[in-house]
Amino acid sequence: MAADTSALPAPAPPRRRPPWILTYHSVGDPTDDPYGITVSADRLDEQLTRLRRRGLTGVGVSELLRARAAGRRGLVGLTFDDGYADFLDEALPVLLSHGCTATVFVLPGRPGGSNEWDPLGPRKPLLTEEGVLTLAASGIEIGSHGMVHRDLTALSDDDLRRETHGSREALGRLLGEPPAGFCYPYGTVDRRVVESVREAGYAYGCALVPGPLSGPFALPRTHISHADRGARLRAKEVRHRLRHRSGGPGDAG
Repeated sequence: MAADTSALPAPAPPRRRPPWILTYHSVGDPTDDPYGITVSADRLDEQLTRLRRRGLTGVGVSELLRARAAGRRGLVGLTFDDGYADFLDEALPVLLSHGCTATVFVLPGRPGGSNEWDPLGPRKPLLTEEGVLTLAASGIEIGSHGMVHRDLTALSDDDLRRETHGSREALGRLLGEPPAGFCYPYGTVDRRVVESVREAGYAYGCALVPGPLSGPFALPRTHISHADRGARLRAKEVRHRLRHRSGGPGDAG
């Protein structure tokens, strides 16, 4: 006699591997770069050339997530943290020459300011509000990086709300509509921070290595440096696939 399985819960669907999302910061002269966050425009061009030769197109995160939901493949996420002013003259022309777009995560509390949170320097100017609007008009997705670049996991509830809710409201006033994406400063995140981002109305959140957290509000990303050329870039993609292999071979972007 067959066992009655009618009362058993349906098996959970398999988890999908998160998409491959690359993390850039400043694009310019990498000579004085104590944090390893600056990529030259020539090196960015080289990296995108390699991706394009493999049939991959760089896009912003919102487009990447929509494409995955529709079953479209051949895309990789491109993100640029902190909103450095050099994106306009150095990164944007390279992206457009390759038919790519990106998401730039900006700090609405520091328009035209600098990266004062980096004690070792060098000081780099940030986008002005006019620069942010120029990027948006060029087809670049604008997301929030918080108000002023603080470790959100160390903040009080009120300060956390200002960084998540407040930054979305500020960008909404500037852009005419609130941003869909949030990027956690320093890549650090915990459940309380994720919940604040969700409650603020964002559609997704980007981290670096979110640890046990997963899902659209804890998207992992791959840090890209000036040293990443052919073999290193490919190795970072393989590491992403191995680290998030639970999704199966069809879910890699």
